[in-house]
Amino acid sequence: MFDSFPQGVFEHMDRPAYHADFRRVRASGIPHMNKLERGQHFKERGFASWEAFAAGEWDRALSLVEEKREIYAEQFREAARLGIRERRLRVVEFPVTPYVQWELFVLRLRVELGDEIRVLDARKISDIERERPVPEVVILGDVAMYEVLYDDDGNAAGANRFTDPELIRETSAGFEALYERGEDFHAFFDREIAPLPPPVAAP
Repeated sequence: MFDSFPQGVFEHMDRPAYHADFRRVRASGIPHMNKLERGQHFKERGFASWEAFAAGEWDRALSLVEEKREIYAEQFREAARLGIRERRLRVVEFPVTPYVQWELFVLRLRVELGDEIRVLDARKISDIERERPVPEVVILGDVAMYEVLYDDDGNAAGANRFTDPELIRETSAGFEALYERGEDFHAFFDREIAPLPPPVAAP
């Protein structure tokens, strides 16, 4: 699974170029968008809820998640207008990192608004990840695929863009297989996330 991905030919894009290309392809008539999220430590500067989380203000961070409700709702309305089915698979390591604990509260809002998100315990794919983690990737139909990149500090840093149809098919098949193995978001959240005490954000 994902065997060809490390050898794939790509075009590197900085963050503005990636976002522009992503928006262009997303509006081009693709039927679906699939996102495989693997990293456990990210920074989302400019997102008020994340800023509060990073400052150690857990209750405030959770209340500020609601500020995204209308923004996310509009994203899903736009996807519906474009005829795009959007799915996300969130791989979670244990013990759950502070970032992922916070992020799953954000994803809970997205699920409430209609996002199709499943969660996969990283321990269940240890056989697949013997040599390397599964890729952090966004797949737009059969047109383009982006390996999302982050710097050493966890900040978004652009993406590698792949367009080889066979590689996209192979990676999409890997996503589908893992998505099927994923767990219902609410079941995972209620069992693994809701009972946790407030996290201590990493410096």
